[in-house]
Amino acid sequence: MKPKIWGGCLFICLGILFIFCSENPKEITTESLFKEMVDLWGLTDFPKPVYKTIQFSSFDRRSCIPQGPGWFSNSDGFGGEPFPNFEKVITKPDEEGIGEYLMAEVEGPGAIVRLWSAAISGRIKLFLDKSDEPVYEGDAVDFFHTPLKPFSEAGYLSDRHLHKTLYQRDASYVPIPFSKDMRLVWIGDIKTIHFYEVQVRVYEKGTRVKSFSPQDFSEYRSTIESVVSVLSDPDQNWKLRSDKQKKHFDSSLEPGQKKEVVFLQGPQAVERFDVRLYARDAEKALRQTVLYIQCDQYARSQVQSPVGDFFGAAPGVNPYSSLPFTVHPDGQMVCRFPMPFQKEFRIFLQNMGAQPVRAKGSVLPADFDWDEQCSMHLRAKWRVDHDLTASNTDIQDLPFLIAFGKGLYVGTTSYLLNPNPVPTSYGNWWGEGDEKVFVDDESSPSVFGTGSEDYFNYSWSSPDIFDFPYCGQPRNDGPGNRGFVTNFRWQILDPLPFEKNIRFYMELYSHEETPGMSYARISYHYARPNMTDDHVAIQKKDLKQRQLPDNWKPAARMGARDAVIYAAEDLIMDSDRTELNPGRIWSQGSVLTWKPEGTGSSKKFEFLIEDKGIYRISVAAGLTPHSGKIRFEIDQQKTLISGNKETADLYRPFRILLRNIRLKDMELSSGLHCLSTVFQGASNEILKPEVNIDFIWIQKID
Repeated sequence: MKPKIWGGCLFICLGILFIFCSENPKEITTESLFKEMVDLWGLTDFPKPVYKTIQFSSFDRRSCIPQGPGWFSNSDGFGGEPFPNFEKVITKPDEEGIGEYLMAEVEGPGAIVRLWSAAISGRIKLFLDKSDEPVYEGDAVDFFHTPLKPFSEAGYLSDRHLHKTLYQRDASYVPIPFSKDMRLVWIGDIKTIHFYEVQVRVYEKGTRVKSFSPQDFSEYRSTIESVVSVLSDPDQNWKLRSDKQKKHFDSSLEPGQKKEVVFLQGPQAVERFDVRLYARDAEKALRQTVLYIQCDQYARSQVQSPVGDFFGAAPGVNPYSSLPFTVHPDGQMVCRFPMPFQKEFRIFLQNMGAQPVRAKGSVLPADFDWDEQCSMHLRAKWRVDHDLTASNTDIQDLPFLIAFGKGLYVGTTSYLLNPNPVPTSYGNWWGEGDEKVFVDDESSPSVFGTGSEDYFNYSWSSPDIFDFPYCGQPRNDGPGNRGFVTNFRWQILDPLPFEKNIRFYMELYSHEETPGMSYARISYHYARPNMTDDHVAIQKKDLKQRQLPDNWKPAARMGARDAVIYAAEDLIMDSDRTELNPGRIWSQGSVLTWKPEGTGSSKKFEFLIEDKGIYRISVAAGLTPHSGKIRFEIDQQKTLISGNKETADLYRPFRILLRNIRLKDMELSSGLHCLSTVFQGASNEILKPEVNIDFIWIQKID
């Protein structure tokens, strides 16, 4: 974020907005902001009172001129950057290297609505309303990850309540409103790690805001508990507003056929939309059946997307649960984003594939008073670029949305095919790139991030499968970040209002040059009917089924530099009860599958060490719905794996993943050695458990 553009000019811009929707705005409080965390209906009108969402972050300050020198600089929080990653140096470092730095500052009414950090040292002081006493003072990492920790008034919210609701992966959503101003100060050694993002609403001048107080957690306890309950399980605890009957559809589509499956007359809204596709090849059908949602007779549908991609499930069915979307393991997909319309609402499905497809689903209509000045349509238009070359030198800004008009940006999904052959995140990572969001003719972005995964609320190029109410990674094939990768983030408490236009870009910035990448994405937003954008209609060639390269081989470079990599079948000492099974996710097109006789049985692999030294052994294993637990021995001696764990659980429901299991570094003499994989059992539901070992790689590290 470029601090120099945020002065009085921000409030001048906010003051001259031509807003019909801001009559009699209510007072903003901690309670009202908590309510907004689960108020999807509130997104359907332009915000009142008016606010602008900005982001303070540790982005590289050399990135100051769009497309100019330093635009893709990437020193954004490790420490020792060429320029401090802060708004201002308050106090220069003392003899011990400790200084004070202004992390964020806003004059006027506003609210902190999102915090994120990959890691941060030092301490934090948060000042509100020109007070000399901080409302928060403590460890920086606690402030960003567990901000309720010091407030005894929030003691009724246990970790069990918080870590899937207000705390989501590496982000936290505890709203902190202020009426006059906010100053966030970091105290620490600028040479140490300090990654951060602080998302702030800046309200128009005159907005009535009741500043945060620790007593809010007691005063608004019932509201907070209710919000936390919904966030903890949206599928069970979400309350529908409508008392109308669902309208069901069941339609078969031949190749090339387009059908209208839903028609409603308004004014109304669709509160819930669900669908399931049936086809011989479900993954193809989900990508090659296109969804069109057309409101109020507009020439171009407001929603245009492959069915699976619209629900964040692509490619294939990747189950997850979030506030606006759920994808069930059986393929049923649910959308809870309300879809208002004034006159007509139509859903069309078009089969752009070569197989017949059947679609079954429903919509739930709800009463809605369409406001000519404020109401907005939901928009979500899919776009894809195939055969991209990602790079760490030839970096580019990929457009997610360029739109003109008035609206509210509420979420993002991305779908990648990453064919990089390095078997570790250090090497095959695709997401060094920052998000850059320009709002209302800005010359510099008011939202400037620190990395693609940081935008999606995680960090360190993690391959984990996870889902939270506002963010998730329901697919990441591996190893590392290789293969198909899907990320989503919903901006419910921290949406981006725009009065004139919005330009949302994400840098494509990888660890090394990687040709053959595909990158699809959707920008979800509500918009007034006069919205125009840069969307190009989906073509059949866009929907071609992409596959991982056949017979790929792991590359011994970067995170796997100087490694000796063996196919598991080349090292096995006894092939009894084993077989090779095909699959593009596996190296060289197949994986060694072992069907253990029972708990305690083992499979041995022999390898040669030429020179005595310290070695790191990694086993690339398949995580599947039919797998159990294993442990390892080297030369008949038990060995731990990373994290000082004794066993690795290879069971994963609904998915097939490839992951590296790293054994504890050890000294090995020259000569032959034996790696034993010992089966530790599986759940009773798995009748024929298996262990899948793809390849084994060995690095000398001393």
